[in-house]
Amino acid sequence: MEYTALYRKLRPKTFSEIIGQEHIVKTLLNQLVSNRVSHAYLFCGTRGTGKTSTAKIFAKAINCENSEGGEPCGRCEMCLSADSGRSFNIFEIDAASNNGVENIRELREEVNYPPAAGKYKVYIIDEVHMLSVPAFNALLKTLEEPPAHVVFILATTDPQKVPVTIVSRCQRFDFKRIGAETIAETLKKHMENEGVAITDEALRVISGVCDGAMRDALSILDRCISYYYGEEITKDKVLEVIGSADKTVFFELTDSVCGFDTAKSLKIIEKCFEEGRDLNRFVGDFVVHLRNVLLAKQTDETGAALDYSAENIKRLKQQAAGIESARLIELISGFSELLNNMKYSDNVKIMLEVFIVRVTNPAADTGSCLVSRVEQLEKLVESGALAAIPAEKPMEAEKPKEEQPKIEKAAPKDIDKAVKQFGKIRAYFKKPPFSIFVNEVKAGYLNGDKVFLVCDSPALYDFCLKRLWAFEEAGKAVFGCELKFEPILKEDYDTRHKTLYGRKDGFEADNEAISDDNAEDFIKKVNFNVEIEE
Repeated sequence: MEYTALYRKLRPKTFSEIIGQEHIVKTLLNQLVSNRVSHAYLFCGTRGTGKTSTAKIFAKAINCENSEGGEPCGRCEMCLSADSGRSFNIFEIDAASNNGVENIRELREEVNYPPAAGKYKVYIIDEVHMLSVPAFNALLKTLEEPPAHVVFILATTDPQKVPVTIVSRCQRFDFKRIGAETIAETLKKHMENEGVAITDEALRVISGVCDGAMRDALSILDRCISYYYGEEITKDKVLEVIGSADKTVFFELTDSVCGFDTAKSLKIIEKCFEEGRDLNRFVGDFVVHLRNVLLAKQTDETGAALDYSAENIKRLKQQAAGIESARLIELISGFSELLNNMKYSDNVKIMLEVFIVRVTNPAADTGSCLVSRVEQLEKLVESGALAAIPAEKPMEAEKPKEEQPKIEKAAPKDIDKAVKQFGKIRAYFKKPPFSIFVNEVKAGYLNGDKVFLVCDSPALYDFCLKRLWAFEEAGKAVFGCELKFEPILKEDYDTRHKTLYGRKDGFEADNEAISDDNAEDFIKKVNFNVEIEE
């Protein structure tokens, strides 16, 4: 006997077998019982949520000779012919391959003929958004005023592409993604009927990766049964078939990435690659894990939204407690963008490895988020690998008094020069950690006798406020005069600058930042003596 795929074999035959769409089933049953069947319906939703199955059951039910509470009996000639695919009352049209205006013109001629048997002729147009503009125009008049014996059911995964003139003439039903628990329970019943041994953990994995699509879940299950024919299907076997990874590896990768451990992170990626894991799916699953960590940090509830076992939820909360929300948001954004770029790459492994190096070495990446760079510096200071940056000016040992050159107060031209050549001050703080923060600062002028240190974040503002003495010492060494500095948040600076001058500051091409090579020569010439990086 010819084999039939599970998603075809287990397709629902009645409304009661449709799962996860109770709001739609109830409405359609009430319409059938009250004899209020409309002339046109639009079924919208993602793949595998039951649009076509519901359309077929509805088409069968409105012609059923012995309908019971709206449900098709499954025994009359109309139901039997519909189930076997030989009904002359139900017409399925694939709009992806029949999308021309000629196809719709043929349909317009056919609908005028009444059904040979039964009450209605039902036209199910699948992927209706694929119709051409002329085809939609040809369908419009027929859809608006069809013969009394015709019902249209339009199904689409992309309702935004369906003209509003079509949508407004239909009763629209939106099919939801099916819940993971609902899918797992349904699969368990099917496997018991099929005599297949499978663990609950394996079912949870399948229901978790199918993205709310029952057809996808049945397809994955079909592959697992074929690969492990005659064996009990376990969680590890499912992961092997779909090329995914156990959630344990995501805990380990999160710890290593947030701990700025590049070597360990790359080792985890290499191991997954050697095991034949799909790296695109791996990154997608990792984004979901980071999302779960973020949710666990924001709430004390252990709701189904996390989709983890009780043991893993406890571990999730422990991991969340040690990571800042800003860092998690940064990683989610970064890995999501990486996942999108990996779709168009010929070597996804290299892309992933380079990105891992970037997020675990933020100090070496000029485009990295300041949150990551500050976090890494704090870890280095805590471990003793790097001395903390002094907030106050360090005490100096008393030295024999020597005649110091007199330093004049800054004139307006000196302030203008300091703003335009602020890159020279940055050159002194070339070594981390001070350089990382100074590179984020821009110099600007509003009024008075101050150079304003423009900061993008409150953390950077607080950093500059506590270390104004370092900027003042640098100003003396570079420009030979006493310069006053004042930190200010960028949004406040922009507002004040626009009020004074009618425009936002362009920051003089980023304050004329000088290159690393020129910076080395410049430092030697001035002999600057504030070793802030130490």
